[in-house]
Amino acid sequence: MREPTPHTEAFGIVAEFDRAEDLVNAVHKTRDAGFRRIDAYTPFPIAELTDALDFTENRVPWLTLAGGLFGAALGYGMQVWTNLDYPIDIGGRPLLAPPAFMLITFELTVLFAVLFSIGGMLILNHLPRLHHPIFSVDHFHLASSDKFFLVIFGDDDQFHPGHTRAFLDGLQPVAISLVEHTEEPE
Repeated sequence: MREPTPHTEAFGIVAEFDRAEDLVNAVHKTRDAGFRRIDAYTPFPIAELTDALDFTENRVPWLTLAGGLFGAALGYGMQVWTNLDYPIDIGGRPLLAPPAFMLITFELTVLFAVLFSIGGMLILNHLPRLHHPIFSVDHFHLASSDKFFLVIFGDDDQFHPGHTRAFLDGLQPVAISLVEHTEEPE
């Protein structure tokens, strides 16, 4: 999910929950209330959360496919070009022997698929990123151990700091925090 730019009033408002079920219920209620620019942070994967968030990002698989196709074309093309540019007739064997080209073609397919997917994931996640505005939330470090967080981004069409905070308060979270845009530390 794309995050709000620093031109918005605030990065968002974060609600902290103790249980995964509470977070999933809160996400359902938030979506039902009309909020669309939301995200959740959990210490472990929650299957129901993907559907509740309506998460449909699929750019990394397409990058993986593009990398695999590029690697296959590069591997096969390199071997064809090499055999045609430097022909060596050995025992009457054909210069272009597709079965012999499959090993290198397969290896470069896998190599470039992996490189494209890792590179794409790093770029799409804006990594390496040393600071994120949500890191300023007091207990957010617990998102990797036992707490669950829901954020409504500041660029949501229905976002208003007071109304959004009141809405989140009705979901009975442990805590609510307004997240401001912060500069990356130097």
